[in-house]
Amino acid sequence: MPNQDRSQLVSIVVPTLNEGRNIGAMLKGVREQLSGYRYELIVVDGGRHGPSTDKTVEIAKRYGARILYDDKGKGSALIRGLNAAKGDVVVMMDADLSHEPKELKLLVDGINIGYDVCMGSRFIIGGGSEDMPALRVFGNKVFVTIVNILFGSNYTDMCYGYRSFRKGVAQHLHLKELGFGIETEINIKAKKMGLKIMEVPSYEKKRAFGEGKLRSLSDGWLIFRTIIKNMGATKT
Repeated sequence: MPNQDRSQLVSIVVPTLNEGRNIGAMLKGVREQLSGYRYELIVVDGGRHGPSTDKTVEIAKRYGARILYDDKGKGSALIRGLNAAKGDVVVMMDADLSHEPKELKLLVDGINIGYDVCMGSRFIIGGGSEDMPALRVFGNKVFVTIVNILFGSNYTDMCYGYRSFRKGVAQHLHLKELGFGIETEINIKAKKMGLKIMEVPSYEKKRAFGEGKLRSLSDGWLIFRTIIKNMGATKT
């Protein structure tokens, strides 16, 4: 059975950019699921063109989130948030309501039973997606296959950002990717460093409001570059 010690601190790290219509419901769901736990909410806001221009930050503050700022991209924001997190378990998730807060305890339990990294997967039994066009499904499968062949892993999902880490693990990965290659970098480095990795089923909901930031072709190229860049030795 997972460790049910709720005296541990759970950190939730959320990158945002103009998610004012989503962030309130998302953080409300997180708070409901972590009722009884000690937790901290870390929102890292901004992008290459500056901070959010809507009420993202204002709403996040109402829910008690600590606000950090970043001006580079999703990967950079996540690195900043992960480095600032103080939790025994650290969870990264998106602000657009695509990640179900009700799956949080599964990610926390994955760390508590002894894994270093617990990754949500849309492609194992119990997982799925409402918002993955055929091109993205194909691209994800291609990247999964390449990484599994090159690094001897057995991942089923590559480009999905609902994940948890044991305390200190994210910093130990020495993450560098500033954009959407960050999830692929985590997968590769975790495997190369011999970490204990677990995939758990996750069901991706369709973004509630607004337009997604992922661009399939350009960001697909960035993910491919991430794979190539990480073929050498990994710093430990």
